Amino acid sequence: MLFSLRLRHIALLPLALTLFSCSTTPGNSVQDARAFLESAETELLKIQVADNRAGWVHETYINDDTDSLAAAADDRLIGRVTELVKESARFDNTPLPPDLRRKLTLLKLSLPMPAPADPKLREELTQLAAGLSGSYGKGKYCPSPNDPAAKCFGVEAVGEKMAKSRDPKELAELWEGWHKVATPMRDRYARFVELSNAGATQLGFKDTGALWRSGYDMEPAAFSAELERLWTQVEPLYKELHAYTRTRLKTKYGAAATREDGMIPAHLLGNIWAQEWENIYDLVAPASAPATYDLSKILAARKADAKQITGYGENFFKSLGFEPLPPAFWQRSMLTRPADRDVVCHASAWDVDADTDVRLKMCIQGTGEDFIVVHHELGHLFYDLAYRKQPFLFRSAANDGFHEAIGDTIALSITPEYLKTIGLIQQVPPPAADIPILLHRALEKVAFLPFGLLIDKWRWQVFAGEVKPADYNKAWWALREKYQGIAAPGERGPDAFDPGAKYHIPANTPYARYFLAAIYQFQFYRAMCKEAGYTGPLNRCSFFGSEAAGKKFKAMLDLGQSKPWPEALKQMTGEDKADAGAMVEYFAPLFAWLEQQNKGATTGWTIAARK
Repeated sequence: MLFSLRLRHIALLPLALTLFSCSTTPGNSVQDARAFLESAETELLKIQVADNRAGWVHETYINDDTDSLAAAADDRLIGRVTELVKESARFDNTPLPPDLRRKLTLLKLSLPMPAPADPKLREELTQLAAGLSGSYGKGKYCPSPNDPAAKCFGVEAVGEKMAKSRDPKELAELWEGWHKVATPMRDRYARFVELSNAGATQLGFKDTGALWRSGYDMEPAAFSAELERLWTQVEPLYKELHAYTRTRLKTKYGAAATREDGMIPAHLLGNIWAQEWENIYDLVAPASAPATYDLSKILAARKADAKQITGYGENFFKSLGFEPLPPAFWQRSMLTRPADRDVVCHASAWDVDADTDVRLKMCIQGTGEDFIVVHHELGHLFYDLAYRKQPFLFRSAANDGFHEAIGDTIALSITPEYLKTIGLIQQVPPPAADIPILLHRALEKVAFLPFGLLIDKWRWQVFAGEVKPADYNKAWWALREKYQGIAAPGERGPDAFDPGAKYHIPANTPYARYFLAAIYQFQFYRAMCKEAGYTGPLNRCSFFGSEAAGKKFKAMLDLGQSKPWPEALKQMTGEDKADAGAMVEYFAPLFAWLEQQNKGATTGWTIAARK
């Protein structure tokens, strides 16, 4: 929803549909419903743009004033949303055309942060939301907290150190240091959950988690089952990757990486949250393989700046037949970290006015990872631009997972063939290099899957009251152990709140979208490769320059949220059901190789009973 731009990457459901001036004599006919929604669309744009602008300033100029301004804008928007949802109930039993019924249904699902009707409680909720997001953005790890002259490190600096360090002691200190940032958030987060649930209940949902799970054109329980079905398809691949990585880490770190239960210590995987493992590729790379390329070094040698790296991403979309980014993008985006203020550097794409004012907020440092992230984030913006011609209430993705998957689909096409075409490498590595390339990508894509699944599983338990604040951390690690086979570096104290050390928790960003996107992107990619006429191994396909693939792609994007997501999926792929089989097909050569490497080794891990 468009409101979610402030607190997360992209639009989730069209919050646009949430603002409306109530008529003095409400009726419940089809004509009344149409007038109700049209009025909402007209008024919504003004209020939403103001809300988005406050959010943009909040994340690019973090201070107490912008905290308050963002909270006030949120309060105004959420208040109107809550009123409108209640007003819309008069049409619940009115026979309506499908488009109007869909808009009214989406209206009820439009708030990721439902608020109580009581203005004081609503204000408290929005202040908590802004404060939690601000606390994360301002968070610092200070190795010497009692020394005012000592250097402190924000999340980007901690992440960079963890990516490069190979000292297990230093890695444990960095991991522990950043996670302490979240400890003061726990009580505020618990209150946030309480208030959000109160709002969800008033809207007719069991809790906020149930509201979130209702946004996928299926019942909440069916959606939970759908995620588990998709996970089951890819779990064998993950377990092979886990076993292989564990063996190589034991070779490197010895006792520091060895646990009797077979789990991997979280701090050794090159990432603050152990959500992606590509930063330790050098530790797990095949012993003998043809040399490939280091995109970060190539970009550095070319002195590619943030604007040039962004231009590569824009040119990919242009090669598919998309129009260039609007001038406002280049004038108003934040592409590098400002030197004079705190900002939220977490990369995000912003559709500020539901038209052509689209922006990228990112602290580009010129790395290969940045190159890929830019392609991903621009996917959000080209999606925004594609559906801007839809009625305002449908200006969002078929579902939030689609929005995340669009850019990732493009990023999958960043193959050696593509890099040679645009002149970044001179030679395409031979087929023998496929395993190293696939392994590197699996450390990003496959390693992420269980993490992408468990974030919201934890929150759904919290919102449902199944996990109390005193057990937040215990439940968090139970899920990480179950799905990831990952363990904390050491014992966690009773006050620890490790979930809060991940941006999407204090920012209240629903996360199932990322798991879905990890699945959808391969399904989209396979369909686009087929449309481009490609017939070789799936992992070597690049559809760069294929206007035929671009035409098919854009037809799906143009739909926005006007149709249920299975219809949008079928428009693109010919299939109306999510299928992780495309991902398994993509990694098939690596899967076979991992099985060979793991011969004689035990895959999986054991989980001890928790007290």
